[in-house]
Amino acid sequence: MTELVVGFIPLLDCACLAVARERGFAEEEGVTLTLVRESSWANIRDRLVVGHFDAAHMLGPMTVASTLGIGHIRVPLVAPFALGLGGNAITVSTAVREEMRSHGATLSGRLGAGTGAKVAGEALRRVVLARARSGLAPLTFGMVYPFSCHNYELRYWLAASGIDPDHDVRLVVIPPPLLDDSMRAGYIDGFCVGEPWNSVAVEAGAGSILLATSAIWRLSPEKVLGCRADWAERRPGELAALLRSLYRASAWCDDPGNHAELARLLAGPRYVGESAELLERALANRPVLSKGEAPTRIGDFYLPFAHAATFPWVSHALWFYSQMVRWGQVAWSDDQVELVRGTYRPDLYRAALAPFDLDLPAVDTRVEGGASAPIASSKGTMLFEHDGFFDGRVFDSSELRAYTAGFGGMTRG
Repeated sequence: MTELVVGFIPLLDCACLAVARERGFAEEEGVTLTLVRESSWANIRDRLVVGHFDAAHMLGPMTVASTLGIGHIRVPLVAPFALGLGGNAITVSTAVREEMRSHGATLSGRLGAGTGAKVAGEALRRVVLARARSGLAPLTFGMVYPFSCHNYELRYWLAASGIDPDHDVRLVVIPPPLLDDSMRAGYIDGFCVGEPWNSVAVEAGAGSILLATSAIWRLSPEKVLGCRADWAERRPGELAALLRSLYRASAWCDDPGNHAELARLLAGPRYVGESAELLERALANRPVLSKGEAPTRIGDFYLPFAHAATFPWVSHALWFYSQMVRWGQVAWSDDQVELVRGTYRPDLYRAALAPFDLDLPAVDTRVEGGASAPIASSKGTMLFEHDGFFDGRVFDSSELRAYTAGFGGMTRG
């Protein structure tokens, strides 16, 4: 048996790590999995890069930023496994929701179902303009880390709705477990975070879920298993065993028949430590959007396994880079693009899962936001469903520079 120490944040999408340990999948692969709960993404990053952790539950863009040395010391990381798709939402305070209503917005459960990103964006734009005309302070939104899907999806939606995220509102970084408390204290007006922290705010009556991020980008990427590149090179066998256990755990998490047991497991204090009822709703893609309402069905809200949710698409890493350039976190560099391509590692994923004889994608990139289309796979072809962005844009990583330049005025740098 090999002991591996993996850090995680208390979020719904730590599920397959918890299941790999508690249901014995890791042990069956020869791994004694020690999971260490952390409170912030900065702690996860720091403890991984100095060697306290062998691997970690990480934000996808964090691995890219560390590899490029943006915002911290440069430590190359790799992401050989994705921990699901979606699972995030944008929540606003009760006061902001009422402001949006007062400006003529019709806010209903359908906004969370992926059909109302434009409606919600226009309503929020009216609130932002009205507050500016009245001389009021700009709205403050929390997000979990500068290099995160949360930051980029929130900015993408705001900008496409005519709201400049760097001038019309204020964005601040707050660790996921503290966002609900920050809203209750009146420090922030909204936030973008993964479950269950949106639902915790709803249950407390502090806010309402305005949009699932699947309403912005349907099958949007999220967390990954990250590890140092040098560690992956030194210990390929142990990494492969961990990936196999996580793949099996992800399939287990995807089965609706396991959701009640999984929710109870995650509700324990060693993992998420919040209501099993809230967690089970999120697993079933049926969160409550406002206190007192019935659960709302949100297709593809959180996917731990379906739609190749565990595959580390290089096109996801390249989209993150496009947003880093767009928002002035880094200047474009052809050399950096090559480093980004080497951060997400589908080759390690395929090698680890080879004993299972699965039908896996045979390509490393695909068109993001495009129509349903077949792609080459290890056993022929497989169909990938439409995963569009709400504003109709399509991301083809072969046109990375043109895509990044195409955002016009709301691009920093």
